[in-house]
Amino acid sequence: MATVSNNIANVNTVGYARQKPALSTGVAGGKVNGVVVGEPSRVADKFLENAVYQRAGNAGRTEATSNYLDRLQSLLGSTDSKSGIAARLTAITTSVSQIASLQGSAQSIALFTGNVSDTIQGINQLQKDVSNLQADVESEVSDTVDRANVLLKKIHDLNSEVARLQGLGKSVSGPADERMSALEELSGMMDVTVREQSDGRVTIDTASGQVLLDKRLRQLSYPSGAAASQATYPAIDIRFASDNGVMGASTGEKIDSTAVGGKLGGLLDIRDRALPNFSEQLGQLFSGLAETLNKVANEGTTMPPPQSLTGAPNGLIGTDRLGFTGKATFAVVAKDGTLVSKTTIDFDALGPTATVDDAVAAINAGLAPDGSASFTDGVLSIGTASSANGIAIAQDPTTPSSRGGVGFSQFFGLNNMIRSDTSALTPPGFSASDPHGFGPGETAQIVLRDPTGKVLKEYTLTGSTGSTWGDLVSELNASPLSAYGSFALDDKGRVQFNSNSASAGSTISIPSDSTNRAGTGLSFSALSGLTGAASGLGSAEVPAGILADPTKLPLALLQLNAAVGEKAIGSGDIRNVSGFVDALSAAADFGKDGSSTIGNFANRLLGSAGSQASLAQTNYKDASSRLGDALDRRDSFSGVNVDEELAQMVVLQNSYSAAARVMTTASDMYDTLLGMIR
Repeated sequence: MATVSNNIANVNTVGYARQKPALSTGVAGGKVNGVVVGEPSRVADKFLENAVYQRAGNAGRTEATSNYLDRLQSLLGSTDSKSGIAARLTAITTSVSQIASLQGSAQSIALFTGNVSDTIQGINQLQKDVSNLQADVESEVSDTVDRANVLLKKIHDLNSEVARLQGLGKSVSGPADERMSALEELSGMMDVTVREQSDGRVTIDTASGQVLLDKRLRQLSYPSGAAASQATYPAIDIRFASDNGVMGASTGEKIDSTAVGGKLGGLLDIRDRALPNFSEQLGQLFSGLAETLNKVANEGTTMPPPQSLTGAPNGLIGTDRLGFTGKATFAVVAKDGTLVSKTTIDFDALGPTATVDDAVAAINAGLAPDGSASFTDGVLSIGTASSANGIAIAQDPTTPSSRGGVGFSQFFGLNNMIRSDTSALTPPGFSASDPHGFGPGETAQIVLRDPTGKVLKEYTLTGSTGSTWGDLVSELNASPLSAYGSFALDDKGRVQFNSNSASAGSTISIPSDSTNRAGTGLSFSALSGLTGAASGLGSAEVPAGILADPTKLPLALLQLNAAVGEKAIGSGDIRNVSGFVDALSAAADFGKDGSSTIGNFANRLLGSAGSQASLAQTNYKDASSRLGDALDRRDSFSGVNVDEELAQMVVLQNSYSAAARVMTTASDMYDTLLGMIR
């Protein structure tokens, strides 16, 4: 009756399994002499409990994934938001079309350049928001590890108590119930396999086989205070621990992938795969937009033309192979558009061994004495001798100049609409025989991850096996990374990684890079094109001069057939506007992500994020329902039913009354017998 009363008192206690007293027949001298009431035991089914543990892991993982993908989706805004990336890109296309319809008015040009600037800032801010979100995930990883350690120690302590009580023949219901609740919470944090031992203890293994608990306590070691966005994170080390939780030596096992499952696995997946991949794609989107707009800008000129054009570092120095084919025209034009002088450089005629310095010399020879070019610290500048004149550059209409698929002016960044201090914003155009330019001790850490975000292999590229880009590729192909794919230079001089069939979907990241090609300020990351994270987005901008003065946007085109003394640039010429319109609707090169229009690439990126968030929400609902079903099955078997317990109490009370009557009758019989003797 005490056991039944205890059951009824705990009817609403979470994790309480009803108790049932052990009843056995009392035998003495070979004769039955009543009922022996033993210690009460838990009414529980270990298979139903294990089903809860398994489903709790899936529910924990899908909940973490759903929560953070939903937060990512909220950063992107609604589909009809005017501040969203898709809307900003549409605004660029719309505003550039309006320039032509409004005859190149200052307001229409300012609207276009402002939209481009806002879009870059929007993509950059989204990149920072994703980075902050990744830092939040990392913080929760640390908190989850701390909570898992608390639970492991609690289960270890309860194991000892259960084993002690079982050895004494006492009821283990109380500590066993507490242990079950702790196991349920722990299984939500990671997929675990729980095995009950003969002495009442339980052992715990992760889904991938690492031992978390046997007769010896283990704790998870993870650096605290690292709640920041970074390219790689340390693995979670499993260490032996004393009974009071003090960590000791490492077991040699680590948790470093989403295979751990549960909430922790979901967090690692978001931190190491989903958010970095989205950030990478944002970088690729910016690269495609910048290359598209800069191509058109460098094919045009302003009216009046600027007295000088100064480019940006692209990783080359004067002695480097020029590598250009085709032709480009360099002209000195008066402020009223009259042609003063011009020269057309045939880069094929310069020969395959021509250097950048050779191209500068050819420009100087062709423009002298009206203009000159210089190449200092990796930056090309072209200017006029007189402040009354300006510089204009144009591509040959039949055989345009090209290195890595971009023209001479664009490659050197002479007339860029978008600039970045950390990237040339063009393919590098390197060949296998070009020197890589690494200095002594300069290295790049390359990390290969599988589609789940798990680190497959890391390698530090040193460039010490040879002096050329071909040697760099050979070094990578001889490294441990080659077990998962191969590296090669593509037709634009970028380093590409092609995973093998067994490693399909693997991705490359470069978390640290100390290289500086020939002192130009550009690293292997920025020049190789291996990762969109080095796109130069962080320092990208539309130059302040273009934003402040609409006339500095190159909307005019140089008349290549104009003779000296004739008009080479017409007043009010905005013919290059059509180039912007056409380029924004044409396919852009996104490197390893193929070719697509900028709008389609952005829609695919945003649509993928939305569909992943929706799928994660659906998976979470399904996992929650399955977990709820498992809980109902477990609790229906081991939980307290008040009606059943009250009925049992009535039975016990009636049995007690009947036994009392038997005892009373027996007592009366003894009294009668004793009275007869007296």
